[in-house]
Amino acid sequence: MSARVGVDIGGTFTDVALEANGALFVAKVLTTHDAPERAILDGLDKVLATAGVGFGDLGLVIHGTTLATNALIERRGAKTALLTTEGFRDVIEMRTESRFEQYDINIELPPPLVSREHRHVAGGRISASGRELLPLDEDAVARFAELAATAYESVAVGFIHAYANPAHERRARDIITERAPHLAVSLSCEVSPQMREFERFNTVCANAFVKPLMASYLARLDEQLKAAGTTCPLVLMHSGGGLIGVEQAIEFPVRLLESGPAGGAIFAADLAMRHGLDRVLSFDMGGTTAKICLIEDGTPKTARTFEVARTTRFKKGSGMPISIPVIEMVEIGAGGGSIARVDTMRQIRVGPQSAGSEPGPAAYGRGGESPTVTDADLLLGLLDPEGFAGGTMTLDTAAAAAAMVRDVGEPLGMDAHTGAIGVKEVVDETMANAARVHAVENGKDLAAFTMIAFGGAAPLHAVRLAQKLGIGRLLVPVGAGVGSAIGFLRAPFAYEAVQGVHVRLSAYDQRALAAAFADLAVEAEKVVKAGAPGATLSRTHKAYMRYRGQGWEIPVDLPDPDLSHEALMELFEAAYVTLFGRALEGIDVEIMTLAVRVASPVPAVEAVAPRRLERAVTGETRREIYDAGAGRTLAAAVVARDVLGPGEGVTGPAIVTERETTTIVPEGAEAVAEDDGSLTITLGDAA
Repeated sequence: MSARVGVDIGGTFTDVALEANGALFVAKVLTTHDAPERAILDGLDKVLATAGVGFGDLGLVIHGTTLATNALIERRGAKTALLTTEGFRDVIEMRTESRFEQYDINIELPPPLVSREHRHVAGGRISASGRELLPLDEDAVARFAELAATAYESVAVGFIHAYANPAHERRARDIITERAPHLAVSLSCEVSPQMREFERFNTVCANAFVKPLMASYLARLDEQLKAAGTTCPLVLMHSGGGLIGVEQAIEFPVRLLESGPAGGAIFAADLAMRHGLDRVLSFDMGGTTAKICLIEDGTPKTARTFEVARTTRFKKGSGMPISIPVIEMVEIGAGGGSIARVDTMRQIRVGPQSAGSEPGPAAYGRGGESPTVTDADLLLGLLDPEGFAGGTMTLDTAAAAAAMVRDVGEPLGMDAHTGAIGVKEVVDETMANAARVHAVENGKDLAAFTMIAFGGAAPLHAVRLAQKLGIGRLLVPVGAGVGSAIGFLRAPFAYEAVQGVHVRLSAYDQRALAAAFADLAVEAEKVVKAGAPGATLSRTHKAYMRYRGQGWEIPVDLPDPDLSHEALMELFEAAYVTLFGRALEGIDVEIMTLAVRVASPVPAVEAVAPRRLERAVTGETRREIYDAGAGRTLAAAVVARDVLGPGEGVTGPAIVTERETTTIVPEGAEAVAEDDGSLTITLGDAA
């Protein structure tokens, strides 16, 4: 027998999902930040014991982690140097002309990841077309290597226009490794071979910054898994929604920055296909953050750039730009552990600071003194203090109330209950506003979407979020509390290779473009075949295009890599009209980036037919909860999720409990269990 397990490390909890003997087993344990692998082994021990299998029965361990992301946010990585082209030393500090606060004359830009004294230069120059204008100053590179051998742990190499011709960067690596073979070296032409020097240089710096840390962590984890008895491969979920081997993860750890959220999006996409939902809003709320993603026709929306470590909340441009393929989502500092406070304007603010698992919310009784979203949910009756985390933790209601009164109630003249209402409404409105903005930016009407809610805190807040967005239907799947870990089990081995180009359609060479796509396919297939040897692989092709003179590109999906000028123009104009309403006449079109995604096959999903409520379960107990939509406290029936068979359900107000999460069904809504165990909540007038 061979079992598969997915493990997701979050800021508060580490989630484990195991598929064995045709069944799904899950566990949730507190994250151990000093040694994340300890929580993984603890969670595996629990879930394997429940399933009655051993470490030796595992056929695959799939892992996603926030370790690289946290290292960037906390600036806790390797001592890193940047070697760049003479004259471009300050690119990562000068950034771009864009300002995230347009009219703030005192704006403070985020400090660069590598400060100026650690940025070094070498002569040499490549043109935008890839022609060598000046030869590389190899003596300068050699002098840098001698210095770096004792001064640094990791080196990022980013030369001007290296995406068009990588020869100088590769020669620099040869010189550095000859003189300092112990140094970790990252090249921008391999990490992010795309135009725009600020984004490319910042991405290679980020890769170099976390590379030694991730190499050490993954080596420790692999060693401890083998010591526990595993003989199977360890693979990693990457930000683009596919699996890669440990070797690729160590070489390009920047690809892991959004690995956990990507697993959640894959989980939601799989459910959308099973339930025949062509328009889905994925809502993943854990202990530290909430993530929102648009999924259409079973495919999450993707991008090739994103930001991490934003210094100003929600402000695009206030973080570190990372140019890698990624599932596009909005990430908000709003989770169960997000800390609530009152600002100088006497307004309640929630997050982005989080209590995490250490010390955790005040109610955890682990030393946390600040009120959090979890404390507010407890005070509003949404959480059972005796049944939290499957009864493995008892929440301290008195401690939660004391923290809420001290930090929120007293500054505003409120009691603990009223303060908790304010905290919950603020965090729900924050998430709703982020979803509205994301939908508008993508030209979508969320009223036509179905929400899929997962993550430990999402089912508690999903109904209120749906009410605010005008969404009338929600789906809470089986294993919602560990959705990202389950998503890892649904992901294919996949990799997307990208390459910056600059081709005007007026001078389009069809044969040359097809050859470029073929080269990218070879690169991506090499990575995928390492994890899925012998599999039948699929390819998808994409071009990022714009009208000449525009500052940014739009993605255009291509049905074939070998297309005529007319076919490319037609596809571009159709995509442009979808986003902006009309095409432009008489302007040349440019192709700026090519991308090829190669993936192993995924099993066909089994369709789930929708159920009507055939029998309402009333529950044996009731609990007072605050219903935000109704604006008052109501007596809600408490029903265990595992007693609901297909076609059975509850009418609101009700609470559906399970080990890893709790689902709130508001007044005027009903929830029915589907054949696969998912709960479909219909809000009706409650929306």
